[in-house]
Formats: sequence, C-alpha cells, structure tokens
Amino acid sequence: MAIWKMDTTHSEAKFKVRHLVISTVTGNFNEFAATVESSKPDFTDAKVTFEAEVNSIDTKNEQRDGHLKSPDFFDAANHPKIKFTSKSMDKKSNGEYELTGDLTIRGTTKEMKLPVRYNGTVKGFGGSFDVSAFEINGKINRQDFGLTWNALTETGGVVASDEVKFEILAEFIKA
Repeated sequence: MAIWKMDTTHSEAKFKVRHLVISTVTGNFNEFAATVESSKPDFTDAKVTFEAEVNSIDTKNEQRDGHLKSPDFFDAANHPKIKFTSKSMDKKSNGEYELTGDLTIRGTTKEMKLPVRYNGTVKGFGGSFDVSAFEINGKINRQDFGLTWNALTETGGVVASDEVKFEILAEFIKA
C-alpha cells in the first residue's frame, strides 16, 4: 500500500459563494492536509482523508473571517476542522473519477459524490520522488451543514447564497 501525503505548498483549498446576489466572494483555507492510500497505480482503490482548519479561513477581510469562524457559521471553537473521508474512488474515464465519501462540517456529516480529475504522476524535481496531482470540484448547500446565518438587504436580496462551490487543487508526494 503506497501512502501519498499532500504537498500543501503546491495545493489549494478554495471556495466561493454569491454575495448580495450580484457578486462572488472567494476564500481559502490556508491550513489543510490530506493523505491518499492506494495499492493501484491508477488510484481506483484509493482511500482519501482531508482536513481543513476552520481558523485558517481567509477571505481577505478580517471582519468577515471572524464572522465565518463564529457560531453564526462554522463555530470554530466547537468545530475546529472540516473533514472528508472517502468510501470509494471510481474511475469513469481516462483521468476522470468519482470520489464518494463523508464530508463533516460543524458536526454534521453528509455523503458526497465529487468529480475528480487525475492529472497524472511524474517524477519530482531531481527525479528522486513521485508526484501525483488531482483537481476536485464540488458544491454544497451550506444550510445542510448548519451554516444557517443570513440576512436580507433593503431590496430583499440575501447577503450570502446557500450554495457554496469549492475546489481542491492537490499535489501529493509518495511517502
């Protein structure tokens, strides 16, 4: 069984949400980690774990970041991590997979099916290690995970949409 550790210096955990109906706010989790365990070179038996530190959320606005960490949203004091644990990794076509697993946010766990693009495996710089890269895209309804705060604007629009899109750009190094 090969173990692959995420190279966080070459990876990103990003999200975006509609703001005031007309614009989009983007953000990152700056502290995260993931591991892939697989005995097959095509990763069809992969077991994936991912964790993001809620307190590392960064939308380039300290006041908003503080609000997102508060009990109105993630409640970081009581739920410090977002976690994903895979159940299966099914190959759909060349380089395209479906990753099924449990996503836990704020103490609520939901099964998710996520499209994954496997970009390949190469030798790292200097040729002494193997590197694999993946792109994972998905979306959630934040209400499903207890992230229920919202407000209406003077014109009746919502401050933040319920749909949150996310993208994980992941580079792994074989341990």
